[in-house]
Amino acid sequence: MQRSDLRKLAVAAAALVGLSACLAGCGDNRTPPPTRAAYEAGAPEALPCVPNLDGKIEASELTPQIGIPATYLVSPSGKERTVDVAGAPNAQGQLAWSLGVDFADDLALTVRASTVEGKWYASSFPQPGAFVAPFDAGGRVEGVYLHSPERLSLLGLASVAPDVPEGKTLLVYGTPVELYRFPLAPGAEWSSVGEVRDATLRGLPYAGRDTYEVKVDGAGQLALPDFVLTQALRVRVKVTVAPAAGQTTTQRQTQFLFECLGEVARATSKLDEPQENFTTALELRRLGLGP
Repeated sequence: MQRSDLRKLAVAAAALVGLSACLAGCGDNRTPPPTRAAYEAGAPEALPCVPNLDGKIEASELTPQIGIPATYLVSPSGKERTVDVAGAPNAQGQLAWSLGVDFADDLALTVRASTVEGKWYASSFPQPGAFVAPFDAGGRVEGVYLHSPERLSLLGLASVAPDVPEGKTLLVYGTPVELYRFPLAPGAEWSSVGEVRDATLRGLPYAGRDTYEVKVDGAGQLALPDFVLTQALRVRVKVTVAPAAGQTTTQRQTQFLFECLGEVARATSKLDEPQENFTTALELRRLGLGP
């Protein structure tokens, strides 16, 4: 065998050794790919409240959610709306209200509850658990409330700051006003009186007596611009304000409440409205998506 043939044989042998090494590395001794487990979705986060549509609203279904925003469609200030708060039976014989007209000039109002801590008037409302929510659509006055298993109470009113242009307001009821008594269900009715002494209203000294007459008198389907609620409660509120000096006035509100969502619609009448089923609202607000 010639020397060149020996060289070729050596090269071929070296190539076989390298191939064997590669096959060994890719064979039984190789590192296997990791085993992947099948994806499993985590448990969904539990909702704080789930409607059970039992025809009534318990305290647990109307619990304030601190810091959680809610958006309402609200008629502009000074713009009256025609409303039908009486309702009528639908094709299924259920009482129904139609508040679903989409008004082009409606405005978006974001409402959220907060704790009383840090407010300039906090020391006037020392009750543990007191919380705050806007009292008017303009956000100039705040209501201070207390929620319990038995009732939702209004403790008083205060301006958002002590130096607002229209003048400071601070009204503290001697006895809290009962806005809602739980459970809310058709047929429930009550009256609650709150007296105010040594108070301030728009920068002026004030004393007076506010009487809230409340009744739950209907349940049915409520149509709003963005959704339909199949079992809303109608709550009628008549407020009589009797100041120590000045004219006594009344105003009506027709509210619609739904389990877990709270107030989903509200129509506020003109002053001294005589009709329970009033047809002209100074303000109409409805839960919705906004612009």
